[in-house]
Amino acid sequence: MSDLGALSYYLGIEVRQGKETLTLGQSTYASKLLERSGMAECKPYVTPMEERLKPTKASTAARVDATLYRSIVGGLRYLVHTRPYIAFTVDYVRRFMEDPEMVTGSR
Repeated sequence: MSDLGALSYYLGIEVRQGKETLTLGQSTYASKLLERSGMAECKPYVTPMEERLKPTKASTAARVDATLYRSIVGGLRYLVHTRPYIAFTVDYVRRFMEDPEMVTGSR
């Protein structure tokens, strides 16, 4: 067994160690997830989800690639480990894994 030094990166989680602190982050992972979803150039928003969103099957929005949708939701679920404030929103969109067309419904 050999000493590999201080832990700095593990399973997509960045680890920063100070004298008395240990900080976990996923900024690189989040950036890659934004690029994969085509939202890298979007502006940040304080509220992670539109209030009173009412998904419906009667949608005029473009069709959603179900495989990409599931992949992005899975990535968001992993991101919740270091960003718990998005947990409600991620759980909400997770409900539509079987039929992602519902989440793009009318508002």
